[in-house]
Amino acid sequence: MPTDAARPPSPFILQHPILTALALSLGTAVALGVARFSYALLLAPMRADLGWPYLVAGGMNTGNALGYLLGALATPLLMRRFLAHRVLIAGAFATALLSFLPALTTDTLLQLLLRMVTGVSSALIFVSGGLLVSRLAAMHGHRAGLLLGLYYGGTGLGIVAASLLVPPVMAAAAAHGAAHPWQWAWLLLGTLALVASLVMAGPARLMPTTAAQVQGNGRWQARSLLFGLIGYLFFGLGYIGYMTFVIALLKEEGMPAERITLFFALLGAATFASSRIWARMLDRFRGGQSLAILNGLLALATVLPALTAEPVAVFASGLLFGGCFLSAVASTTAMVRHNLPPHHWPAGISAFTIIFAVGQIIGPTIVGWIADGAGGLQRGLTFSALTLLTGALVAWRQRPLA
Repeated sequence: MPTDAARPPSPFILQHPILTALALSLGTAVALGVARFSYALLLAPMRADLGWPYLVAGGMNTGNALGYLLGALATPLLMRRFLAHRVLIAGAFATALLSFLPALTTDTLLQLLLRMVTGVSSALIFVSGGLLVSRLAAMHGHRAGLLLGLYYGGTGLGIVAASLLVPPVMAAAAAHGAAHPWQWAWLLLGTLALVASLVMAGPARLMPTTAAQVQGNGRWQARSLLFGLIGYLFFGLGYIGYMTFVIALLKEEGMPAERITLFFALLGAATFASSRIWARMLDRFRGGQSLAILNGLLALATVLPALTAEPVAVFASGLLFGGCFLSAVASTTAMVRHNLPPHHWPAGISAFTIIFAVGQIIGPTIVGWIADGAGGLQRGLTFSALTLLTGALVAWRQRPLA
């Protein structure tokens, strides 16, 4: 149980909710934008250099998701002993330091173990940060959807930074005769994560401590949001295939490197912009409608590059996917806020994070296994699209709680 007494919000938190949400969003930039999704930029060069089949390359993100699951299970227990902002800050700095370590080894097993441990620390960020931004949204109810969207949209900041900086750093490494240019990229990613963690830590310390957390996280019946949870499971299964393999697919299809950089940067920018696009919808719908709509749009975005290599369609896919996928995550936090009392928020957010992690564990391995077969990555992404469509149909059945 946290030993600190309940603490009211600081004047800064009350007067500057947008700046606070942006600062907290650097946590998702570290946890997802840098530590997870930037791997899409490194998958092809690491696979070529280390001789991995797609099954192993996808298995790296499966390992990351397994660690994420373990971290999601541990975070509620940690938040009974430590306040949420301390868990958030510790997770951010741990993730930043772990992001340096893949640069130090070419051993496949060690790379997998590092991806797993990084997943654990990333989950600490995601669950504790989600709780903090939910409290922030409760203090500013008229902006709740926007604040939630800004927090999760911070992932886009990490994606944009990585997509613009990783290719030139790898090119510089190759020009200097580095044996493994992708190692320089990991050093860059670790630096980005460390800087973001330093900027985030100050505002995170100003977040209020509530009596609900001091007294414990409470219990709730997961079956009350069962269709939302299952729809989110299919989201985790489906979206991760796209984010893991889409860059490798574009390279296979011969897209020039500078165009791939632009594609991923625009995807990241759309992710950040989505906080404004879907804010009103997150405030309006209390059931699973938001998750269903976003899953359906993501299914369309995922199937496009599987059907055609036409640049217009590919870029439309990236913009649509970036504009939806983290808002789907925000929609589940909004669902928890709308349907559960505040003392159940930590357990509710953690439950959705756990089910999300389960989907992410399975998804990359299945898509990698399919991609190693006759259909290639196109067939793998088609599987992901069908999974997302199934998630949309299930989530639509989730009704608001009384």
